[in-house]
Amino acid sequence: MFSDMRSQDVQELHFFNQGEFRAVVALHNLHLGPALGGCRFIEYPSESHAITDAIRLAKGMSYKAALAKVPQGGGKSVIMKPSGPFDREKLFKWFGQCIESLGGRYITAMDSGTTVEDMDNIRSQTLYVSSTSAMGDPSPSTAQGMLLGIETALQFKMNAHLQDKVVAIQGLGHVGWALAKMVHEQGARLIVADIDANKTQQAKQQFNATVVASDEIYSQACDVFSPCGLGAILNPHTVAQLQCAIVAGCANNQLADESVGDLLHAKDILYAPDYVINSGGLIYASSQYRGLNDQQISHEIHKLKDTLLKIFVLSHSKNQACHLIANQMAEQILYGSPEQLMEAV
Repeated sequence: MFSDMRSQDVQELHFFNQGEFRAVVALHNLHLGPALGGCRFIEYPSESHAITDAIRLAKGMSYKAALAKVPQGGGKSVIMKPSGPFDREKLFKWFGQCIESLGGRYITAMDSGTTVEDMDNIRSQTLYVSSTSAMGDPSPSTAQGMLLGIETALQFKMNAHLQDKVVAIQGLGHVGWALAKMVHEQGARLIVADIDANKTQQAKQQFNATVVASDEIYSQACDVFSPCGLGAILNPHTVAQLQCAIVAGCANNQLADESVGDLLHAKDILYAPDYVINSGGLIYASSQYRGLNDQQISHEIHKLKDTLLKIFVLSHSKNQACHLIANQMAEQILYGSPEQLMEAV
């Protein structure tokens, strides 16, 4: 466990246990402020898988917060979903007490498997929570940032807009569905895959999307491949199948490991680093928590275009993979000197 923390430079790891309820909170970096990151509520095959997920996601949140220029550090929580019946309200109120015990070092928000109602139950026990019903669902803001990022990538790579371009979306969850709707409205043609057949059929009916099997989405000829499910789906096997010019999706930790980013670069596929392009939801959660209005939030989200464009330009000029450029920029903010910080910003 400590070796995993050291490898990802995680500062703190907190464990909570009560009866059938088990949760992990990982705080990666508090240099910019208290850690902000979502609460993931899914089934895990083992406790070690849950811990690894929390650690990896917390690091991604630190990098995301740094490049999104919000005054928070990076953290993440995972609650292991019980296998049998359980009282959901009781569970999330208990988890609110867990967060309260950290004294403001961690602010939670929605993530995979959690809802606004869950955040409201957490809020009944602690103030350190965003994405409540009073603040709103961050998913539309994530999709808004995704749309801006895809448009930026298309303009940089192909000097083109979304009209008549083909976008292949893997995963039609909250953000994936919102993104599908947006790119369809911009005139793009859609290819979709999801394990839920009802969602793909709805996409076919509403967006005239082409539906393919989950294991066939990688090999589809398209302009943009957009992974919007769970992470670690880009590996040597799947990258070898890609027939796209751009990879730009909302899933966290898309690269199975760092070397996969180099494979994308070698194939001349422009990769929009996931923790940059999907940071609209973080910006929304942070801004709502700080009391910014809708106009201010939209302005902050639009800054993602400038950050992505800088990454693309530096990647091209230095002939380095986009994920390496993004990592360097984030690390300068998190660990660098004031002079390096000014260069990164």
